[in-house]
Amino acid sequence: MNWLLLVLAVLPGILISYAIVRADRYEREPLVGWVMSFAAGGLATLPAITVERWALQVLGYPPATAWDTALLSFGVLAPLEELSKWMVLALIVFPSRAFNEPMDGIVYAVLIAMGFASVENVLYADRLGLQVLLLRLFTAVPAHLVFGIVQGYYAGMRYAQKARAIPRLLQGLLIAVLLHGLYDFLVLQRWSKGLLILGIGALYPYLYFLSGLVRRYQDRSPFRPEG
Repeated sequence: MNWLLLVLAVLPGILISYAIVRADRYEREPLVGWVMSFAAGGLATLPAITVERWALQVLGYPPATAWDTALLSFGVLAPLEELSKWMVLALIVFPSRAFNEPMDGIVYAVLIAMGFASVENVLYADRLGLQVLLLRLFTAVPAHLVFGIVQGYYAGMRYAQKARAIPRLLQGLLIAVLLHGLYDFLVLQRWSKGLLILGIGALYPYLYFLSGLVRRYQDRSPFRPEG
């Protein structure tokens, strides 16, 4: 892979990670936490991709019917990828002492998701080249951002609503899997360009909606100065 493809593959994830860290206004996480979360998210890509490739060989690709598309989307791709990211969030980040306010859930989940998306971009660019990579920068990367914010929002509920931590974590995983599966289904189906456009286009208004959740957690920070 040439250096240009490598830069294009990882730069969007790094820029989004920088933006979400900057959004954590009142008590930013240590640099080592940013790097480790991004890197762990990247490493989580490898087992997910390995299992996905085996599943694609078994099921066949591209999927021929609506049932095959649904099975691949909701039964393979979405749960594998979201569970891989969720395990990093739940097992490594969530118990950390640095995770001490609602906004941290979104910050860490997005860092993990961007690490995942960046390594995924590198793998796709190496196999399929610049055209596919450029397409992913406007589709898969914002999609992983959406799913990361969703998982992180529910992780942050341990502080925002004094909710039970594990049920909320699992709720965030379930909703992220359903959203991811729906996105994959609309993108992978072959019988309607309108549904394809809907699947991609819906990401951006949904990101606008999710930005409101980010602002909500900014406002609920216990480190926010009074007045």
